Amino acid sequence: MTAMSHDMAMLTPTAARFLACHGYAQACLEPLAGDASSRRYVRLPEAGLLLMEDRDDPVGFAAYLRLSDHLRSLGFSAPVVHVAESADGLALVEDFGDQTYTASLAAGTDEDTLYSLAIDTLLQLHHHPSATLVAQPVYDMTMLLDELDIFSEWYAPAVAVDIDRLAFAQEFRMLWASALAPAEGRVDTLVLRDFHVDNLMLLSQRKGVARCGLLDFQDAALGPCEYDVVSLLQDARRDLAPGLENRMLERYISGAPEWLGDAEEIRQRYALLGAQRHARIAGIFLRLNQQEGKSRYLTYLPRVLGQLEASLAKAGLTDITDFLNQTLPSWQAIGAALGDGYHDTQGAPHV
Repeated sequence: MTAMSHDMAMLTPTAARFLACHGYAQACLEPLAGDASSRRYVRLPEAGLLLMEDRDDPVGFAAYLRLSDHLRSLGFSAPVVHVAESADGLALVEDFGDQTYTASLAAGTDEDTLYSLAIDTLLQLHHHPSATLVAQPVYDMTMLLDELDIFSEWYAPAVAVDIDRLAFAQEFRMLWASALAPAEGRVDTLVLRDFHVDNLMLLSQRKGVARCGLLDFQDAALGPCEYDVVSLLQDARRDLAPGLENRMLERYISGAPEWLGDAEEIRQRYALLGAQRHARIAGIFLRLNQQEGKSRYLTYLPRVLGQLEASLAKAGLTDITDFLNQTLPSWQAIGAALGDGYHDTQGAPHV
Protein backbone atom coordinates (compact mmCIF):
# COMPACT_ATOMS: atom_id res chain seq x y z
CA MET A 1 0.00 0.00 0.00
CA THR A 2 1.30 3.43 -0.88
CA ALA A 3 1.42 6.48 1.34
CA MET A 4 -1.66 8.67 1.50
CA SER A 5 -2.05 11.04 -1.40
CA HIS A 6 -4.45 13.68 -2.62
CA ASP A 7 -3.46 12.87 -6.20
CA MET A 8 -6.56 12.19 -8.27
CA ALA A 9 -4.28 11.12 -11.13
CA MET A 10 -4.39 7.57 -9.76
CA LEU A 11 -8.10 7.50 -10.68
CA THR A 12 -9.85 7.24 -14.00
CA PRO A 13 -11.46 10.55 -15.03
CA THR A 14 -14.89 9.06 -14.40
CA ALA A 15 -13.92 7.97 -10.88
CA ALA A 16 -12.41 11.39 -10.13
CA ARG A 17 -15.62 13.09 -11.22
CA PHE A 18 -17.63 10.64 -9.13
CA LEU A 19 -15.65 11.50 -5.98
CA ALA A 20 -15.85 15.22 -6.67
CA CYS A 21 -19.60 15.00 -7.21
CA HIS A 22 -20.00 13.47 -3.76
CA GLY A 23 -17.75 15.92 -1.94
CA TYR A 24 -14.44 14.03 -1.96
CA ALA A 25 -12.43 15.96 -4.53
CA GLN A 26 -9.73 16.67 -1.94
CA ALA A 27 -9.87 13.32 -0.16
CA CYS A 28 -6.69 11.49 0.79
CA LEU A 29 -6.38 8.34 -1.30
CA GLU A 30 -4.70 4.97 -0.75
CA PRO A 31 -4.76 2.48 -3.62
CA LEU A 32 -5.28 -1.08 -2.41
CA ALA A 33 -3.74 -4.21 -3.87
CA GLY A 34 -5.93 -6.04 -6.34
CA ASP A 35 -7.02 -9.66 -6.52
CA ALA A 36 -7.87 -12.10 -9.30
CA SER A 37 -10.70 -9.87 -10.57
CA SER A 38 -10.75 -6.65 -12.57
CA ARG A 39 -12.16 -4.63 -9.67
CA ARG A 40 -10.13 -1.74 -8.25
CA TYR A 41 -10.33 -0.33 -4.74
CA VAL A 42 -9.08 3.00 -3.43
CA ARG A 43 -9.30 3.84 0.27
CA LEU A 44 -10.50 7.19 1.57
CA PRO A 45 -9.04 6.77 5.07
CA GLU A 46 -10.33 10.01 6.53
CA ALA A 47 -13.89 9.16 5.46
CA GLY A 48 -13.89 5.46 6.41
CA LEU A 49 -14.85 4.59 2.85
CA LEU A 50 -13.61 2.60 -0.11
CA LEU A 51 -14.09 3.63 -3.70
CA MET A 52 -14.98 0.46 -5.62
CA GLU A 53 -14.63 0.56 -9.41
CA ASP A 54 -15.78 -2.31 -11.61
CA ARG A 55 -16.63 -1.32 -15.16
CA ASP A 56 -16.18 -4.82 -16.63
CA ASP A 57 -18.83 -6.74 -14.71
CA PRO A 58 -22.16 -4.88 -14.55
CA VAL A 59 -24.00 -8.04 -13.48
CA GLY A 60 -21.60 -8.60 -10.59
CA PHE A 61 -21.71 -4.93 -9.63
CA ALA A 62 -25.52 -5.00 -9.43
CA ALA A 63 -25.34 -8.25 -7.44
CA TYR A 64 -22.90 -6.66 -4.98
CA LEU A 65 -25.33 -3.83 -4.28
CA ARG A 66 -28.25 -6.23 -3.93
CA LEU A 67 -26.43 -8.74 -1.74
CA SER A 68 -24.95 -6.10 0.55
CA ASP A 69 -28.46 -5.04 1.48
CA HIS A 70 -29.69 -8.62 1.73
CA LEU A 71 -26.89 -9.89 3.96
CA ARG A 72 -27.20 -6.94 6.31
CA SER A 73 -30.98 -7.47 6.50
CA LEU A 74 -30.23 -11.00 7.73
CA GLY A 75 -27.97 -9.69 10.50
CA PHE A 76 -24.57 -10.18 8.86
CA SER A 77 -21.74 -7.70 8.35
CA ALA A 78 -21.50 -6.75 4.70
CA PRO A 79 -20.15 -3.31 3.76
CA VAL A 80 -22.79 -0.60 3.59
CA VAL A 81 -23.05 0.90 0.10
CA HIS A 82 -23.37 4.65 0.68
CA VAL A 83 -23.73 5.75 -2.93
CA ALA A 84 -23.40 4.03 -6.29
CA GLU A 85 -23.45 4.84 -9.99
CA SER A 86 -24.25 1.56 -11.68
CA ALA A 87 -23.75 2.88 -15.21
CA ASP A 88 -20.12 3.63 -14.40
CA GLY A 89 -19.51 0.71 -12.03
CA LEU A 90 -18.61 3.03 -9.16
CA ALA A 91 -19.58 2.93 -5.50
CA LEU A 92 -18.52 4.32 -2.14
CA VAL A 93 -18.73 1.51 0.39
CA GLU A 94 -17.99 1.04 4.07
CA ASP A 95 -14.33 0.35 4.83
CA PHE A 96 -13.88 -2.58 7.20
CA GLY A 97 -10.18 -1.80 7.64
CA ASP A 98 -7.19 -4.13 7.28
CA GLN A 99 -7.95 -6.88 9.77
CA THR A 100 -8.69 -9.68 7.35
CA TYR A 101 -8.58 -13.21 8.67
CA THR A 102 -5.30 -13.56 6.77
CA ALA A 103 -3.80 -10.58 8.59
CA SER A 104 -5.22 -11.72 11.93
CA LEU A 105 -3.72 -15.18 11.54
CA ALA A 106 -0.35 -13.68 10.60
CA ALA A 107 -0.52 -11.53 13.73
CA GLY A 108 -1.07 -14.60 15.91
CA THR A 109 -4.83 -14.53 16.51
CA ASP A 110 -6.02 -17.95 17.65
CA GLU A 111 -6.90 -20.06 14.62
CA ASP A 112 -9.66 -22.03 16.35
CA THR A 113 -11.36 -18.82 17.46
CA LEU A 114 -11.39 -17.32 13.97
CA TYR A 115 -12.58 -20.47 12.24
CA SER A 116 -15.23 -21.12 14.88
CA LEU A 117 -16.63 -17.65 14.26
CA ALA A 118 -16.69 -18.31 10.51
CA ILE A 119 -18.43 -21.68 10.97
CA ASP A 120 -20.99 -20.10 13.30
CA THR A 121 -21.60 -17.42 10.66
CA LEU A 122 -22.33 -20.11 8.07
CA LEU A 123 -24.60 -21.96 10.48
CA GLN A 124 -26.64 -18.83 11.14
CA LEU A 125 -26.89 -18.16 7.40
CA HIS A 126 -27.89 -21.75 6.66
CA HIS A 127 -30.59 -21.75 9.34
CA HIS A 128 -32.01 -18.38 8.28
CA PRO A 129 -35.41 -18.85 6.58
CA SER A 130 -34.90 -15.78 4.38
CA ALA A 131 -31.38 -16.58 3.17
CA THR A 132 -32.55 -17.64 -0.29
CA LEU A 133 -35.02 -14.78 -0.75
CA VAL A 134 -32.78 -12.86 -3.12
CA ALA A 135 -32.54 -12.84 -6.91
CA GLN A 136 -29.34 -14.80 -7.50
CA PRO A 137 -28.57 -17.65 -9.91
CA VAL A 138 -29.21 -21.23 -8.82
CA TYR A 139 -26.12 -23.39 -8.39
CA ASP A 140 -27.65 -26.07 -10.58
CA MET A 141 -26.10 -28.93 -12.52
CA THR A 142 -25.43 -26.74 -15.54
CA MET A 143 -23.44 -24.24 -13.48
CA LEU A 144 -21.49 -26.99 -11.71
CA LEU A 145 -20.56 -28.63 -15.00
CA ASP A 146 -19.79 -25.36 -16.77
CA GLU A 147 -17.29 -24.61 -13.99
CA LEU A 148 -15.60 -27.95 -14.62
CA ASP A 149 -15.14 -27.01 -18.27
CA ILE A 150 -12.51 -24.56 -16.96
CA PHE A 151 -10.39 -27.55 -15.92
CA SER A 152 -10.83 -29.14 -19.35
CA GLU A 153 -10.01 -25.94 -21.21
CA TRP A 154 -7.01 -24.75 -19.20
CA TYR A 155 -5.57 -27.40 -16.89
CA ALA A 156 -5.79 -30.52 -19.05
CA PRO A 157 -3.86 -29.10 -22.06
CA ALA A 158 -1.28 -27.55 -19.74
CA VAL A 159 -0.23 -31.00 -18.49
CA ALA A 160 -0.92 -32.97 -21.69
CA VAL A 161 -0.26 -30.69 -24.65
CA ASP A 162 -1.42 -33.15 -27.35
CA ILE A 163 -4.73 -34.00 -25.68
CA ASP A 164 -7.97 -33.97 -27.66
CA ARG A 165 -9.58 -31.16 -25.68
CA LEU A 166 -13.10 -31.70 -26.97
CA ALA A 167 -13.10 -35.44 -26.31
CA PHE A 168 -11.63 -34.91 -22.85
CA ALA A 169 -14.18 -32.22 -21.97
CA GLN A 170 -17.12 -34.34 -23.12
CA GLU A 171 -16.10 -37.41 -21.13
CA PHE A 172 -15.10 -35.37 -18.08
CA ARG A 173 -18.44 -33.59 -18.09
CA MET A 174 -20.37 -36.86 -18.46
CA LEU A 175 -18.55 -38.46 -15.52
CA TRP A 176 -19.20 -35.44 -13.32
CA ALA A 177 -22.87 -35.25 -14.28
CA SER A 178 -23.30 -38.68 -12.72
CA ALA A 179 -21.06 -37.94 -9.72
CA LEU A 180 -22.80 -34.69 -8.81
CA ALA A 181 -26.26 -36.23 -8.54
CA PRO A 182 -26.34 -35.88 -4.71
CA ALA A 183 -25.96 -32.10 -5.08
CA GLU A 184 -28.40 -31.68 -7.95
CA GLY A 185 -31.46 -29.57 -7.23
CA ARG A 186 -30.29 -28.47 -3.79
CA VAL A 187 -31.26 -24.85 -3.18
CA ASP A 188 -30.48 -24.96 0.53
CA THR A 189 -29.05 -21.52 1.18
CA LEU A 190 -27.23 -18.49 -0.19
CA VAL A 191 -23.80 -19.79 -1.21
CA LEU A 192 -21.23 -16.98 -1.03
CA ARG A 193 -18.76 -19.08 -3.11
CA ASP A 194 -15.53 -17.30 -2.06
CA PHE A 195 -15.84 -17.79 1.70
CA HIS A 196 -12.17 -17.95 2.71
CA VAL A 197 -9.66 -16.11 4.88
CA ASP A 198 -8.84 -13.36 2.36
CA ASN A 199 -12.53 -12.41 2.15
CA LEU A 200 -13.36 -12.52 5.86
CA MET A 201 -12.73 -9.64 8.26
CA LEU A 202 -12.40 -9.67 12.03
CA LEU A 203 -14.59 -6.81 13.30
CA SER A 204 -13.73 -7.03 16.98
CA GLN A 205 -16.00 -4.17 18.04
CA ARG A 206 -19.14 -5.99 16.88
CA LYS A 207 -21.08 -8.76 18.58
CA GLY A 208 -21.85 -12.37 17.68
CA VAL A 209 -21.52 -13.43 14.06
CA ALA A 210 -21.51 -9.74 13.07
CA ARG A 211 -17.83 -9.84 14.12
CA CYS A 212 -17.21 -11.78 10.90
CA GLY A 213 -17.13 -9.23 8.08
CA LEU A 214 -18.03 -10.53 4.61
CA LEU A 215 -16.34 -9.42 1.38
CA ASP A 216 -16.39 -10.46 -2.28
CA PHE A 217 -19.87 -11.98 -2.33
CA GLN A 218 -21.12 -10.68 -5.68
CA ASP A 219 -20.88 -14.13 -7.30
CA ALA A 220 -23.18 -15.74 -4.72
CA ALA A 221 -25.68 -18.36 -5.85
CA LEU A 222 -28.49 -20.41 -4.34
CA GLY A 223 -27.24 -23.91 -3.71
CA PRO A 224 -25.93 -26.57 -1.29
CA CYS A 225 -24.81 -25.59 2.20
CA GLU A 226 -21.61 -27.62 2.16
CA TYR A 227 -20.00 -25.55 -0.61
CA ASP A 228 -18.98 -22.62 1.61
CA VAL A 229 -17.84 -25.00 4.35
CA VAL A 230 -15.39 -26.47 1.84
CA SER A 231 -14.31 -23.00 0.70
CA LEU A 232 -13.36 -22.17 4.27
CA LEU A 233 -11.81 -25.44 5.42
CA GLN A 234 -10.02 -26.51 2.22
CA ASP A 235 -8.52 -23.18 1.26
CA ALA A 236 -6.27 -22.98 -1.79
CA ARG A 237 -4.19 -20.32 -0.02
CA ARG A 238 -3.14 -21.92 3.24
CA ASP A 239 -2.77 -25.13 5.20
CA LEU A 240 -4.85 -25.41 8.35
CA ALA A 241 -3.33 -26.60 11.63
CA PRO A 242 -3.51 -30.38 12.05
CA GLY A 243 -6.96 -31.47 13.18
CA LEU A 244 -8.58 -28.07 12.66
CA GLU A 245 -10.50 -29.03 9.53
CA ASN A 246 -12.12 -32.02 11.19
CA ARG A 247 -12.94 -30.09 14.37
CA MET A 248 -14.59 -27.32 12.40
CA LEU A 249 -16.47 -29.77 10.17
CA GLU A 250 -17.75 -31.51 13.30
CA ARG A 251 -18.78 -28.13 14.70
CA TYR A 252 -20.73 -27.47 11.52
CA ILE A 253 -22.36 -30.92 11.44
CA SER A 254 -23.40 -30.70 15.09
CA GLY A 255 -25.28 -27.47 14.41
CA ALA A 256 -26.41 -28.07 10.82
CA PRO A 257 -30.08 -27.87 9.79
CA GLU A 258 -31.78 -31.24 10.26
CA TRP A 259 -32.96 -31.32 6.68
CA LEU A 260 -29.36 -31.70 5.49
CA GLY A 261 -29.44 -35.29 6.69
CA ASP A 262 -27.02 -37.18 8.87
CA ALA A 263 -23.28 -36.66 9.26
CA GLU A 264 -22.43 -39.17 6.54
CA GLU A 265 -24.60 -37.38 3.97
CA ILE A 266 -23.09 -34.00 4.84
CA ARG A 267 -19.55 -35.38 4.66
CA GLN A 268 -20.28 -36.99 1.29
CA ARG A 269 -21.51 -33.73 -0.24
CA TYR A 270 -18.60 -31.91 1.42
CA ALA A 271 -16.10 -34.20 -0.31
CA LEU A 272 -17.99 -34.15 -3.60
CA LEU A 273 -18.31 -30.37 -3.77
CA GLY A 274 -14.72 -30.03 -2.61
CA ALA A 275 -13.54 -32.12 -5.56
CA GLN A 276 -15.61 -30.05 -7.98
CA ARG A 277 -14.32 -26.79 -6.48
CA HIS A 278 -10.65 -27.84 -6.52
CA ALA A 279 -10.86 -28.94 -10.17
CA ARG A 280 -12.37 -25.58 -11.11
CA ILE A 281 -9.72 -23.65 -9.17
CA ALA A 282 -6.87 -25.60 -10.75
CA GLY A 283 -8.19 -24.51 -14.13
CA ILE A 284 -8.65 -20.93 -12.99
CA PHE A 285 -5.05 -20.68 -11.75
CA LEU A 286 -3.75 -21.85 -15.13
CA ARG A 287 -6.07 -19.40 -16.91
CA LEU A 288 -4.89 -16.51 -14.72
CA ASN A 289 -1.31 -17.39 -15.56
CA GLN A 290 -1.71 -17.94 -19.29
CA GLN A 291 -4.36 -15.36 -20.14
CA GLU A 292 -3.59 -12.56 -17.69
CA GLY A 293 0.04 -13.14 -16.74
CA LYS A 294 -0.82 -13.60 -13.05
CA SER A 295 1.78 -16.29 -12.45
CA ARG A 296 1.74 -15.82 -8.67
CA TYR A 297 -1.32 -18.07 -8.49
CA LEU A 298 0.74 -21.03 -9.67
CA THR A 299 2.32 -21.24 -6.24
CA TYR A 300 -1.01 -22.53 -4.91
CA LEU A 301 -1.26 -25.37 -7.45
CA PRO A 302 0.49 -28.09 -5.41
CA ARG A 303 -1.92 -27.57 -2.53
CA VAL A 304 -5.02 -27.44 -4.73
CA LEU A 305 -4.07 -30.57 -6.64
CA GLY A 306 -3.43 -32.43 -3.40
CA GLN A 307 -6.85 -31.32 -2.17
CA LEU A 308 -8.44 -32.46 -5.44
CA GLU A 309 -6.86 -35.91 -5.23
CA ALA A 310 -7.87 -36.31 -1.57
CA SER A 311 -11.45 -35.12 -2.18
CA LEU A 312 -11.90 -37.45 -5.14
CA ALA A 313 -10.85 -40.34 -2.91
CA LYS A 314 -13.08 -39.32 0.02
CA ALA A 315 -16.06 -38.88 -2.30
CA GLY A 316 -15.46 -42.30 -3.81
CA LEU A 317 -15.05 -40.88 -7.33
CA THR A 318 -12.74 -43.63 -8.56
CA ASP A 319 -14.07 -43.41 -12.12
CA ILE A 320 -13.00 -39.76 -12.36
CA THR A 321 -9.63 -40.50 -10.77
CA ASP A 322 -9.08 -43.38 -13.21
CA PHE A 323 -10.05 -41.17 -16.14
CA LEU A 324 -7.57 -38.48 -15.08
CA ASN A 325 -4.80 -41.03 -14.60
CA GLN A 326 -5.44 -42.53 -18.04
CA THR A 327 -5.87 -39.33 -20.05
CA LEU A 328 -3.52 -37.04 -18.12
CA PRO A 329 -0.66 -39.27 -16.94
CA SER A 330 1.06 -37.78 -13.88
CA TRP A 331 -1.51 -34.95 -13.90
CA GLN A 332 -0.87 -34.02 -10.29
CA ALA A 333 2.94 -34.19 -10.38
CA ILE A 334 3.21 -32.17 -13.61
CA GLY A 335 0.80 -29.52 -12.38
CA ALA A 336 2.44 -29.31 -8.96
CA ALA A 337 5.82 -28.83 -10.64
CA LEU A 338 4.47 -25.69 -12.32
CA GLY A 339 3.72 -24.25 -8.90
CA ASP A 340 6.93 -25.49 -7.33
CA GLY A 341 8.96 -23.93 -10.11
CA TYR A 342 7.32 -20.56 -9.64
CA HIS A 343 7.68 -20.68 -5.88
CA ASP A 344 11.36 -21.54 -6.07
CA THR A 345 12.18 -18.58 -8.30
CA GLN A 346 9.73 -15.93 -7.19
CA GLY A 347 8.93 -16.48 -3.54
CA ALA A 348 5.57 -16.13 -1.90
CA PRO A 349 2.84 -14.37 -3.87
CA HIS A 350 0.73 -11.46 -2.78
CA VAL A 351 -2.98 -11.83 -3.43
